[in-house]
Amino acid sequence: MFKRVVLTLSLLVFAPLLACAQESESFEEGTHYSVISPAIRTASPGKIEVAEFFWYGCGHCYTFEPVVGQWKKTLADDVAFRAVPAMWGGAMELHAKAFYAAEALGVSETMNSVMFQALNVDRKRLATEAEIAQVFIDNGVAQEDFNKAFNSFGVSSQVRQANATARGAKISGTPSVMVNGKYLINARQAGSNANMLKVADFLIERERAASGS
Repeated sequence: MFKRVVLTLSLLVFAPLLACAQESESFEEGTHYSVISPAIRTASPGKIEVAEFFWYGCGHCYTFEPVVGQWKKTLADDVAFRAVPAMWGGAMELHAKAFYAAEALGVSETMNSVMFQALNVDRKRLATEAEIAQVFIDNGVAQEDFNKAFNSFGVSSQVRQANATARGAKISGTPSVMVNGKYLINARQAGSNANMLKVADFLIERERAASGS
């Protein structure tokens, strides 16, 4: 009887640890995520940075956006999140400029949803500055303010930096998730968009442990 009690208590104590070990073993370098070499300098020194590479015109990014939105709310204070627009031709650079222009104008919360909706649901191409400007104007932004932000040096600089970051990470599609400039996760490796965030959680814990925090 005593042995049975001890065994039961041991299982209760060690079962969570075994579960964690199994979960850790399930995410392997080269299988579920890739190592970025050389590592990329992050935009949030002192924090564990998570970056999502996206494109407004990507259907997978459109469905992933609300999932990421909920996940961001669970992040601890030592984790910083940023979105990075991807660019590899066509109108993607214009869409990246729209993203940073919205940030500069303080209307990101509204315009991110509007841009995703316009490209994925309304099937607008938004292939010119004028077409993008009209979307901003329709959502309460004065044309003069849009023009100033969209064509500003600051926005152009951010677009160049975003492009350099994506190239450094060697992304092959969107959405992709980068953890602390060291690890890249895509849906193919992770198994699904939702699983990318599970792998990201795992890598965040790894970085936290490595820093001793």
